[in-house]
Amino acid sequence: MAKGWRDGEAVLRVDGTGDAIPLEVAASYRARTRGLLGRDGITGALLLTPAGNVHTFRMRFAIDVAYLDRRLEVIALTTMVPGRLGLPRLRSRHVLEAEAGAMAAWGLRTGSRLHIAGPGRPERLSRG
Repeated sequence: MAKGWRDGEAVLRVDGTGDAIPLEVAASYRARTRGLLGRDGITGALLLTPAGNVHTFRMRFAIDVAYLDRRLEVIALTTMVPGRLGLPRLRSRHVLEAEAGAMAAWGLRTGSRLHIAGPGRPERLSRG
């Protein structure tokens, strides 16, 4: 697992908004590999950590993808349809996935800072 991150539930907040978004953290190899495969949708978002790129092979729905740096700042955003391979992002340390259209509704954009609270988050970052 990645430096203190653990698989589990958490809460995501986008800087500048007070909305609490349900978040699943996938930090183990098994959880990251499984990701959103086999699902028909997701409530909230899934954080893959560590991760620098993603794919949508065998997925059933389009997703929004946010590439995050070490400080949980959005460095790139894209929407991917099923059957695609995303480009690797060199500075990406985490990838956030949600149903297509969700990130725009949350006001997420390049440069946005995310705050994560809950048991999936490492102790050293928990006061974000």
